[in-house]
Amino acid sequence: MTQEQTLRNHTRVVPMFHYGVFLPLLANLIWSIARFSSGFTGEAVIQLLVAVALILMALSLRAQVLTVQDRVIRLEMRLRLAQVLPASLQASIAQLSPKQLVALRFASDTELPALVPQVIGGELATQKAIKSQIKDWQADFLRA
Repeated sequence: MTQEQTLRNHTRVVPMFHYGVFLPLLANLIWSIARFSSGFTGEAVIQLLVAVALILMALSLRAQVLTVQDRVIRLEMRLRLAQVLPASLQASIAQLSPKQLVALRFASDTELPALVPQVIGGELATQKAIKSQIKDWQADFLRA
C-alpha cells in the first residue's frame, strides 16, 4: 500500500538517479580530485575534467527533466484552474508563475478558489507558504 502523501513527505528521491547515477559520479569526482592533488599528471587532469563533465551532465539532465515536468504541471494546472475557478478569477490564471502553479497542484479543487486570490495578492509568496495552507492534500506520485 502506498503511503499517504503530505507536505512533510512529498519530496521525491529517484533511487536510480540519486543513488545509482549521482553517488557513483560523486565518488568518481572525489577520487579524481584525490588523484589530481597527489600528483599533477596529464592523466589526472583528464580524469578530473571528465569527472566534472559527468557531474555537470547528470545535473543538466536532471534539470531538463524537472523543467519539462514543470511545463506539464503548468499546462495541467491552467486547465484545471479554468474548470474550477469562478469567472471572476479566470483572468488571474495568467498571473500565476510556474512555481506558484507547481505548489498549487497539491490543493484540492475545492481549495483552489480560496488559495488563488491569496497567491495573487502576495499573502502566500513562496511555494512552502502555499503548500502549508493546503488542507486537503492531493498526492502526486507520478513526479520525475
